[in-house]
Amino acid sequence: MSKITARQARLKRKARIRRQIEGSPEQPRLSVYRGNRNIYCQIIDDLNGITLASASSRNPEISNKVKGFSVDTAKEVGSLLAQNAKAKGIEKVVFDRSGYKYHGKIKALADAARAGGLKF
Repeated sequence: MSKITARQARLKRKARIRRQIEGSPEQPRLSVYRGNRNIYCQIIDDLNGITLASASSRNPEISNKVKGFSVDTAKEVGSLLAQNAKAKGIEKVVFDRSGYKYHGKIKALADAARAGGLKF
């Protein structure tokens, strides 16, 4: 019997979540990817298959402001994403945590996006 790796377990959780979540033009999906050094998020319209807004810790506005990959970096990414979404007229989204636990950096990003005016 083979052991399931942490990555395989996350991908199973991600598939289970994605069966229930779908982004529409009225309420697009906010998808998050957390790597070892950076965090990326984008707002996606699944029906048309397009990215409406995005932000990451690699953006110059964030990488010049906060060094390293911390909860503060995730907060900055969440607030930048909320700004980009507001500029495009997006207010309501469906949060897709991509199988990650809802704590730490993922929670900080979500809370900052909410504080920036996104509703989910």
